[in-house]
Order: sequence, then C-alpha cells, then structure tokens
Amino acid sequence: MLKKELGLNKSKGGVIREYAESIIVAILIALFIRAFVVQAFKIPSGSMEPTLLIGDHLLVNKFIYGIKLPFVDHKVLVYKEPHRGDIVVFIFPKDKKKDFIKRVVGEPGDTVEIRQKKIYINGRLWDDPYGFYCDAGVTGMVPRDNFGPVVVPPEHVLVMGDNRDRSYDSRFWGFVPFDQIKGKALILYWSWDKLTHNLAEKIRFKRIGQLIR
Repeated sequence: MLKKELGLNKSKGGVIREYAESIIVAILIALFIRAFVVQAFKIPSGSMEPTLLIGDHLLVNKFIYGIKLPFVDHKVLVYKEPHRGDIVVFIFPKDKKKDFIKRVVGEPGDTVEIRQKKIYINGRLWDDPYGFYCDAGVTGMVPRDNFGPVVVPPEHVLVMGDNRDRSYDSRFWGFVPFDQIKGKALILYWSWDKLTHNLAEKIRFKRIGQLIR
C-alpha cells in the first residue's frame, strides 16, 4: 500500500511539474512575441482622428523596422526603414516613459515646411491624403499652421497626427530617431467607444479587423 501511495504522489508531482513547465514556456513565448514581434496598443487621444479613434486597440508590427536587442545601441535585422505615410509607434523624445503614435511625414534629408496648413516637401506642395483639419478657417498659428522650413536629420523622421489641428507632434518638439521607433501600426483588433451611452453602439464592430493605412 505504501509503495502505491508513493507512486501516486510521484505521479501528481510529475503532473504539477509538467503544468509548471508548460506555463513557463508559454510566458517566455508571450514575452518574446511582445518584445520582438507584435505588441498591443490603445489609442488614448484624438490626435490621429479620423484614422484612429479614441478607444481603438491595435497591434503593432515590431520587427519590420528592425529588432533592438538589449544593451545594443542600434537595431539588427532591419527589413525596411520608416517611409512617408507609415503610422508608427515610438518612444516620446521628451518623456521616455510614454509611447506616441503618429504618421511619418518627413523622411531623412527632406526639407519640410508648412504654410497656412499646406505642407511642402522639398519645395513641392504635398498632396496630403491623410490630413484632417477641424479649424480649417484658422491658418495663422505657429507652429501648428506655419512651420519651418526644417531639414530632417539622417536616421530621423518628422511625424504628425492626422488630426492636424489637434496633434502634439514634431512641429512642437522635433524629430523622432529611428532607434526610438517601436514599430508600424498593423491592424485594429478591438474598438470601444466609452463616450457613448448607447450600449448597442459601444463596440465598433465595423472597425474590428481593419488594416491600418
């Protein structure tokens, strides 16, 4: 009887150990994916409206611009560099504890100027397909409506929110280094409108699953 009980206890211990090992492996895989593959972010403000709304939850592709390894100053395995039109998540240069999301407007070497809300890149008017202006009749504010010209440094980008009149972006605080960019916005996986009192409209079903462009 004693041998059987010992065998039973050993069997239970083996099962517990297997569960523990499985949980640890799952946690390590999740941490790896979060660190190097994709990460979830939530939109807290209206600076990217109407493209991204307050309450949108999105996944960010973290490896497309390269992987930043611990204790390494530069990224490795760089697939591509950020280009004009990309929506990127990055570490806010003025507060390293915060992440911002904006759209790339100026690439390295570009001369960017804004005159009465119109964006000029390298001396040519940019046919801005993303910009939204809620104060269209006000065009004299600096640096919001009139900015530059400035030249984007190497390995940096100039970013702006799609809601041009309600965005705290490169016009106010400068450029974003490549190595501070966490990734490119990929897809909306959830959207919740906490401001509406209509329960039937709180979940924005039509937005869920949309690719971010």
